Amino acid sequence: LKIAFDSGIVTREEVFITGKLWNTFHKPQHVKDALAASLRDLRLDYLDLYLIHWPIAFEFSGDELFPKDKDGNLKYSEDSYLKTWKAMEECVDEGLVKSIGLSNFNSVQIKQILSASRYLPAVLQVESHPYLTQEKLIEFCNEQNIAVTAYSPLGSPDRPWAKKSDPSLLADPRIVEIAQKYGKSPAQVLIRFQTQRGVIVIPKSVTPSRIKENFETTDFRLSEEEMRFLESFDRNWRACVPAIEVNGKSVPRDASHPYFPFHEEF
Repeated sequence: LKIAFDSGIVTREEVFITGKLWNTFHKPQHVKDALAASLRDLRLDYLDLYLIHWPIAFEFSGDELFPKDKDGNLKYSEDSYLKTWKAMEECVDEGLVKSIGLSNFNSVQIKQILSASRYLPAVLQVESHPYLTQEKLIEFCNEQNIAVTAYSPLGSPDRPWAKKSDPSLLADPRIVEIAQKYGKSPAQVLIRFQTQRGVIVIPKSVTPSRIKENFETTDFRLSEEEMRFLESFDRNWRACVPAIEVNGKSVPRDASHPYFPFHEEF
């Protein structure tokens, strides 16, 4: 970033930079320090957006991001995300971040934040794609003037925990057929699906050709019938829920935590 700014490729004002508060730093006294560390690493004076990564907290353990007990189990904490939010607001007051938001929160948790906040969440970042359309949550956020960002819009096909039996959005013949109709890739159709319904989308790629391709989604438009068709694929399937194996079965790792967000309908 510093090289890009110093060489005049872009100015700081032309770049929107988002950071996230990790689960071990939810206690109010750790929030500003965590943000300051990110700013030092990025060599920046401020972030444009700072998100609470999960409503679930882990015990603070210095630089250890996944603190575990002697048996190898994660050490959780029940730090209140309402208190965390207050500390996030203080970071806005101090000019360290312009806007603050949430990631992986459900509607009930968002309502609690809204009822006790000075600064409203600017953004909610959640997993979303045709197998997890999040329509009710998006509608709720629209009513609250909260922008929605879709992560894993392609279903995170490169996730290391993927199983052979998991569904594949990029290989879904129905999506492939739509892509062929427009002379586009399945990934471009999935990106267009989100932007066309007003959702910010952040596909992940480290391949220059694919990054370029991901931007080439503004020169076609899906029909209303195709949009409804893609929405009908919803099966409440999540690619990005941390899981552990219990008695030979994969289960959500954090499901027993009182702030686990996915027990609610949306």
